[in-house]
Amino acid sequence: MPSTISQTVTDRPLAKRLKLSGEVPPRGPKRDSRIFTPFRTIGLVSSTPVPFTSVPLGKTTFQITTSVGRCLQTYDLKRGLNLVFLTRPQTPEDITATAAWKDRVIAAWGGSNDSPQGVSVFKRGKEIARLDVPAELKQPIKQLLIFGAWIVGCGTTRMEVWKSASYEHYTTLYPTATHKGKNELTGGITNMPTYLNKIFAGRSDGSVEIWNVSSGKLIYTILPPAADCGAVTALQPTPALSLLAIAYSAGHLIIHDILTDKTRISLNSGSSRSLVTSISFRTDELGAGEDGRKPGVMATAGPQTGDVTFWDLNGGGRVMGVLRGAHNPSSGATVSGGVSKVEFLSGQPVVVTSGLDNSLKSWVFDETPYSPIPRILHTRSGHAAPVSRLLFLPTDSDGADAGGKWLLSAGKDRSLWSWSLRRDGQSTELSQGNIRKKAKKMGILNSVSLGTEPSATLEDLKAPEITCLAMSLNRDGGMGANAGSGAIWQKANRTSKKATDATLSGVTGWESVITGHKEDKFARTWFWGRKKAGRWAFETGDGEHVSSVGISPCGTFAVVGSDTGGIDTFNLQSGMHRKRFPSKLTPSQAKRLKIEQLQAAESLEIGSKPANRFTMGLGKHTKAITGLVVDSLNKHLISCSTDGRIKFWDFSNGHLVDEIDWHNTVSITGIRYHAPNDLIAVTSDDLSIRVVDIETKRTIRELWGCAGAINDFCFSSDGRWIIAASSDRIVRVWDLPTGHLIDAIRMRTQCTALAFSATGEFLATTCEGEIGVNIWNNKTLFTHVPTRHISEDEIAEMSAPTVSGEGGHGAINGAFEEEEDDPEDSAPAPAIDQLSADMMTLSLMPKSRWQTLLHLDLIKQRNKPTEAPKVPEKAPFFLPSLEKPNPIGAVPDEKKTEERIAERSRIMKMDRCSSEGAFTVALRSGSDSGDYTPFISHLKTLSPSAADLEIRSLDAGLESESDELVNFVEALTGRLQQKRDYELVQAWMTVFLRLHMESVGHDERLVQALREWRECQEAEGARLGDLVGFCGGVVGFLRSPRT
Repeated sequence: MPSTISQTVTDRPLAKRLKLSGEVPPRGPKRDSRIFTPFRTIGLVSSTPVPFTSVPLGKTTFQITTSVGRCLQTYDLKRGLNLVFLTRPQTPEDITATAAWKDRVIAAWGGSNDSPQGVSVFKRGKEIARLDVPAELKQPIKQLLIFGAWIVGCGTTRMEVWKSASYEHYTTLYPTATHKGKNELTGGITNMPTYLNKIFAGRSDGSVEIWNVSSGKLIYTILPPAADCGAVTALQPTPALSLLAIAYSAGHLIIHDILTDKTRISLNSGSSRSLVTSISFRTDELGAGEDGRKPGVMATAGPQTGDVTFWDLNGGGRVMGVLRGAHNPSSGATVSGGVSKVEFLSGQPVVVTSGLDNSLKSWVFDETPYSPIPRILHTRSGHAAPVSRLLFLPTDSDGADAGGKWLLSAGKDRSLWSWSLRRDGQSTELSQGNIRKKAKKMGILNSVSLGTEPSATLEDLKAPEITCLAMSLNRDGGMGANAGSGAIWQKANRTSKKATDATLSGVTGWESVITGHKEDKFARTWFWGRKKAGRWAFETGDGEHVSSVGISPCGTFAVVGSDTGGIDTFNLQSGMHRKRFPSKLTPSQAKRLKIEQLQAAESLEIGSKPANRFTMGLGKHTKAITGLVVDSLNKHLISCSTDGRIKFWDFSNGHLVDEIDWHNTVSITGIRYHAPNDLIAVTSDDLSIRVVDIETKRTIRELWGCAGAINDFCFSSDGRWIIAASSDRIVRVWDLPTGHLIDAIRMRTQCTALAFSATGEFLATTCEGEIGVNIWNNKTLFTHVPTRHISEDEIAEMSAPTVSGEGGHGAINGAFEEEEDDPEDSAPAPAIDQLSADMMTLSLMPKSRWQTLLHLDLIKQRNKPTEAPKVPEKAPFFLPSLEKPNPIGAVPDEKKTEERIAERSRIMKMDRCSSEGAFTVALRSGSDSGDYTPFISHLKTLSPSAADLEIRSLDAGLESESDELVNFVEALTGRLQQKRDYELVQAWMTVFLRLHMESVGHDERLVQALREWRECQEAEGARLGDLVGFCGGVVGFLRSPRT
């Protein structure tokens, strides 16, 4: 364990450890998690600075490929930027450059910090080839260019050339040597139409070199227009032949004639703060001029701002419009931003942009009257900053399993996202209103302003960063929910609300999500079904910042806690404030309280004990609220605070009814509630998790082991596990019934948030600094997992989920995987026997076996073939013909055949009589000894069809012989008297009576045996009925809300 962690723990109470028997096993090889296996990573679209690449797919659509680390994602424009391909396998290192060519995508990877590197070729998501990379190449390839018969890769100070037909390495080109650092290829490379085998490379000293890749020679060098232009940042050929657009780091942007080596147009794109790194030209011969009917439109963008500038190159060039806020601008180390690439699609009025804010967008010029600014067409995006909160959808009122397929995530980029685990195209950000329209009214999106002006951010118009959230679907209106007047986040305490808002929402449903925000005194509501912001913004009663939020299981009330300990309840339908905890006393209640206090003072003088230690109107938390939950019956509100107290409030009147006081020992940092078990789990600053039963107010488990502050934790869907993530980079899983630490996973960075799905299928985690959400499979759904306590040396160290979904473990793998015996998990098995002779017990037989026995005739009838198999008319063509056909024998005589069959049947009958099966032997042995236990044990081992055959074969026998029918009934009666295998006895007797009912009236001994069985059955049935009725009454009494 690192020394820094051990030093921070020394000031805290020593963690309690479970006493383990035996020696701790030595550290073994790298271990996988027992319970979880990687599934995939969601939420990544364009999360790296690598620009996208596009290719036309016939004449109908375009495919756009983005890089998300070690995987490529391909989107189809015609399908609304729907994801169509993921590349597998993922590359060994991060991808540094991509290029699309025909039906293939070429990606360069690795090369940083002496890491392995290479160039892979993918087709329809599958890797089909790798390019030969020189052994001396020790720098990453920043750009790939494919033209003609060549593939060119541009590094920092060298260019690699391959043949596109054979993928073999051809040559290496080195820029001319100058001063140190001046030969770096900062502007990348490009080629121009009609210039055979020629590439253009932009250098850090401002010059552009022209190389012949076939001969490997430098042909010409284009010098910068001025000495202070700076480095070349972008190169792009224009639709006009021999003209090349060159952008410089100092802000200069020129259109240069290659044939004459003269500058045709000189523009100023701004200062170095608005660096241009991407240039594109519109090729549909429209867009320029006053009416947009002239050619000559150029788009430029850079990583410093999120704006895209459109230029009209007619008449010397001018700025025709600025698309403000196309992507988020960069705002420090937390939120990424800027535009990584802008590209006009060939022959289309569509421009595609990708940003460092993890988004890919397409824009179209189709507005009437003509506008030089395009409108948004499609968008695919995710969080632009690390994720801070996760929540799977809870189960709604009708018990649908949608909760396990949808995930809510809140990030530091002030956004709230809903992710679909079924289909990526359904994932979307919950709308916060028309931000662009609001920004336009405020002048932020002023299209007349120049690109040199600093761009204002649209993030300031969003709600602050979300710090807590809660959800209940029982009143969610879905897509049909009526949002009332349409105004979002009305300040409920300050503005008058329309009465129709609450009336209409009462019919269609209302908001189902509530969030608290960083350093903000308003908690905001959201419509889940409509994926948009809600109507209300609830202000804390004391005017302090929101620290925690909760929502009642019925979905009607929202609870808001503040930094100073205040708790307020609001109605989600009307937006009105309903209650304060503790509730404010009326004058009559205050007078009654004064009288009670005087009476209590007199009783103390006498020496009697006070009746109630909680006074109405008192009991407020003294510090920040860290958790709020409402129990499943809306009976109690449970709150916890950093003051070390857990308080139980009467939800109907706001009075304090009970509390757990730990203020002298710990400070409580969080609370989670599992409704089916009525258990709460709380975390504290002593690095422990305590589980409390809310009925008895007793601590039933204390879970220790975390060596750092607990960032997040949750119950499993069945309430059996508690999963916690701490700052020591370990996610731990405890088994509540045993209290054992049964699994632990060490991450590369600390896990900051996690959530467990309501269906028990998935665990979602997010780590520090990551904008994606990792999804893990729950292996216990298809494999056995032991609950043995593990030591610190057995913590799993495994790779996180990937975007491509590799390295996972599914149900099919688990079905064919052989279970390995764990000697440390072996324990003495308890004897399976009756606890008491008066207790009726069931068997351990699977329910399907004795139910199949009851319905075996129906199953056989259903499986019976509908028609007999047909003989083929002629032999297949591949069978060889016989040279000499077999002679056809004479037709046998019918009489001789019947005699042989009769003789064979007599012989078989004699053999059957001479040999008895184990069933008959065990039944006869039990009749002689009076103990039918071996017979019952043998009968339980038979399959349904074998048991049916043996029961059918029971023989009544002669009077002097043993009657198998009577013996079988006596065996079942004896088992019923022993009060064992109750359901099997009923099933066997049902089958026996159905098969041998005709023999009952002809055998007095059988009739007498059946009478004894019926008397025993009626006595046991009546006794069981009384016991079940009594237990049902007790359970109903305990579950009644009136008791």
